[in-house]
Amino acid sequence: MKNSVHGIHHLTAIAGEAQENLNFYTGVMGMRLVKKSVNQDAPDTYHLFYADGAGTPGTDLTFFPWPGMGPGRLGTGLVVEVPFAVPKGSLKYWRERFDKMGVNYGALETRFGETTLPFKDPHGLQLALVETDDARAFVPWEKSAVPVEHQLRGMHSVRLWVRRLSPTAEMLTASMGFSLLGSEQDWSRYLVDGGGSGKIIEVKELPQQSRGRWGSGAVHHVAWRMKDSEEEMAMRENLFNDGLFPTEQIDRFWFKSVYFREPGEVLFELATDGPGFDRDEDMEHLGEQLILPPWLEPQRQQIEAALPRLEISRQQ
Repeated sequence: MKNSVHGIHHLTAIAGEAQENLNFYTGVMGMRLVKKSVNQDAPDTYHLFYADGAGTPGTDLTFFPWPGMGPGRLGTGLVVEVPFAVPKGSLKYWRERFDKMGVNYGALETRFGETTLPFKDPHGLQLALVETDDARAFVPWEKSAVPVEHQLRGMHSVRLWVRRLSPTAEMLTASMGFSLLGSEQDWSRYLVDGGGSGKIIEVKELPQQSRGRWGSGAVHHVAWRMKDSEEEMAMRENLFNDGLFPTEQIDRFWFKSVYFREPGEVLFELATDGPGFDRDEDMEHLGEQLILPPWLEPQRQQIEAALPRLEISRQQ
């Protein structure tokens, strides 16, 4: 029997100015900066990781700040929205907080029976908060400006636009272990590993929609959880045998990764749960210093000179 992914590991998006991005996600959204590093493929750019209090897999939203890239464009071949899970009853708090902090948001929606609040970050990334009482791994961030009872519980789901649904649906179900829950308002919802928050993908077919474009406010890729390297390599073999073209396994130091494009051209990643963000920093001090993987450490002086200075300030 083929193995399956275990839900969302993280999402990586493209931001504009790094300080604005940091202020929004730590200050307004109350997330913890659990790793301040660089894009390992372009080390003159930050890679900022925001998550719960411990960087639990499935709670991470990460960013490459590329202010000179220009705005992205929604379209097929991209993740078009990043919904977070919040506890039942929390949307009243979040709407009041957004009013106080000057964050624009949309009208409440009901999606597959769940109350949802759509909004955008300062650089145009489409986000949402989804009320759910699903139990899941979560470590509160005690220094957050957001009370524990309302803190983000991690990624709820991801939403994709594709030109043709059937090839993507076939790959999700045959290769990655998803099953179709149902369809609503042209969105098809698929569940994996028992379903629930963090184990959901929603796909919409838009045959006439133009191709999306990476840029500020666009999602770069979504990563799916694998328990360990052995399981990841077995999944890689599944994908290859099913006609996809996964990369070799890449050591990202805090996890190991395999990348591929699903049939609708969205960039997917497989990422192992470990070793984890405390591999090179004490859990009490995650995100306080610029951390480089060992192979980039000899370039620290040049890398630091190319990066803008960041100041962490938590808004109340």
